[in-house]
Amino acid sequence: MEIVYGAANARATLLKRSLAETQDLPPALKLKIREVFGRDLSLQEVVVRIVEDVRTKGDEALFDYSKRLDGVRLDALEVSREDIRRARTEVNPELASALALAADRIRAFHANCRRQSWVDFGEGGLGQWIRPLATVGMYVPGGRASYPSTVLMTAIPARVAGVREVVVASPSGVDGVSPATLAAADIAEVDRVFAIGGAQAVAALAFGTESVPKVEKVCGPGNVFVQLAKRMVYGTVDIDGFYGPTETVIIADGTADAAICAADLLAQAEHDTMASAILITDSAELAEAVDHEVERQVVGLSRQDIIAGSLRGRSGIAVVGDIQEAVDLVNVYAPEHLSLMVRDGWSWAERATNAGGIFIGETAPEAVGDYTAGPSHVMPTGGTARFGSPLTVEDFLKVTSIVGVDGKTLGSIGPAAAAIARAEGLDAHAQAIEIRLARIPEGRA
Repeated sequence: MEIVYGAANARATLLKRSLAETQDLPPALKLKIREVFGRDLSLQEVVVRIVEDVRTKGDEALFDYSKRLDGVRLDALEVSREDIRRARTEVNPELASALALAADRIRAFHANCRRQSWVDFGEGGLGQWIRPLATVGMYVPGGRASYPSTVLMTAIPARVAGVREVVVASPSGVDGVSPATLAAADIAEVDRVFAIGGAQAVAALAFGTESVPKVEKVCGPGNVFVQLAKRMVYGTVDIDGFYGPTETVIIADGTADAAICAADLLAQAEHDTMASAILITDSAELAEAVDHEVERQVVGLSRQDIIAGSLRGRSGIAVVGDIQEAVDLVNVYAPEHLSLMVRDGWSWAERATNAGGIFIGETAPEAVGDYTAGPSHVMPTGGTARFGSPLTVEDFLKVTSIVGVDGKTLGSIGPAAAAIARAEGLDAHAQAIEIRLARIPEGRA
């Protein structure tokens, strides 16, 4: 791995960010776009074309893009309820048990997170009604791989929130949607599953088609086409966030175990060639030891090519002056995942203000957070942890403010409201208040 020295060098290299949609397209992707659309298009132009086609042509566009983009000829867009139920019995029993355990922990975690409605029925007459969204759509990556964990991490918080209908869209491979994904959908009590992927799936969920219901919110990770589509349909529906390549930063001091640090870096790097796996340490000796451990442990891993791409392009090790400097760098970079392999990890965690999730100590690997810890693994990327949050039950709730003040309260706050209204030149606002003030009986104002 590349090792850089000093905070300034780390900021200029390993921690330098760029927007995924502004990067050069790989030659193979350029060729695919030319084959499908007949000419060269930017990422944005491709997504605009797909979204508009789905909006205007519905199911016809979904069948067409599945064939032309994914190379899959679909007989039906929706997976039958029977196939979903059967998948749970057909997957490896060990996997089914593991998914059930994960589901229980995710459900328990999010049950502790839900806010409750409240109303002051006394003189105040104020409150909030917290209600679930009616229908939500979850995008789950698929096709060449399967991610049943993403089904659990998105659908279960929605269920805990009380969402009436939970819909999943996941790309079909040549043999259909992965049985593992379908088994997870059954465990998570998903209502409907559609074998569609990419920007076309997002558009279908946002606008609705003859087969796919229109939802109120689209959630979940996906490639750059999926994320650009989510951005494009925002306003027609809500979205949970804009997710780029996954990223982990490990802060470690001289007491950290080099083998564990290396294992966590490799676990992150195997996601994608665009994944970022970064170690920041105040120990040059640890940096060298971790580099050697990465070389040793990568041998024999099944995704060596992907790991190599990540380690070459977006990963590395930074040696800085002290742990406070490391934390300062992290707070600017705002990573999706932050792992603390330092003395007094809980104390340093309080100083790390910008991260999607913080994993404290050597017995709390980020990989467990991906599957069975409890919090959703859908977390803010690309620096959006400065203002964004992981997916939670809150993402599936909406708030209605309640104002039911009585005459006494109106008498005390109404004159000030009328004065502000007149200062803003809104005489009708003031009049609407003053007409009521004039009708409050003596002694009630």
